[in-house]
Amino acid sequence: MKNVNKLALGGILSGISVMLAIWIHFPIIPGAGFLLYDPADVPILIGGFMLGPAVGAAMAFIVSVIMAAVTGQGGPIGALMHFLSTGTLVILASYIYLKNRTRVGAVKGMIAGSIGMVVIMVIANLILTPIYMGVPREVVIGMLLPAIIPFNLLKAGINSAFTFLIYKKVSGFLKNVAE
Repeated sequence: MKNVNKLALGGILSGISVMLAIWIHFPIIPGAGFLLYDPADVPILIGGFMLGPAVGAAMAFIVSVIMAAVTGQGGPIGALMHFLSTGTLVILASYIYLKNRTRVGAVKGMIAGSIGMVVIMVIANLILTPIYMGVPREVVIGMLLPAIIPFNLLKAGINSAFTFLIYKKVSGFLKNVAE
């Protein structure tokens, strides 16, 4: 795939990601309505698998900045947290898949990416949420097990499962369009 085609495909998938985040988002953890699930990581995972972890990371960054600018949700801290979560998932998953382009490689990558996302978001929430929400760190610690960890596991797991189910069909179509 030529560089211009890769750039165009990354842009298209990033645009789809933004649209999914704007159109489909809802809380999935009772009592933590500020943690919204969206399927926006699916096109970024597809892009990472097709185009590599560096492009996947770039897509995660672009989508994070656009979402903060368009929705105003979270401002710079929200954009950073979005990038950390999606970037971790996509970089780990696509790197492992790049080394082993099989269904097993994809599953291993998405499991590693999901675990990495949970770990990085625990750390990010402990550092950034007290600043962002103006609450003591103890409040965030109290939210880890009932809300933050399950939310990130669910979001990464659901988006990874969707990606696994559609990747082969979508990637074949996208390769034909982009070449």
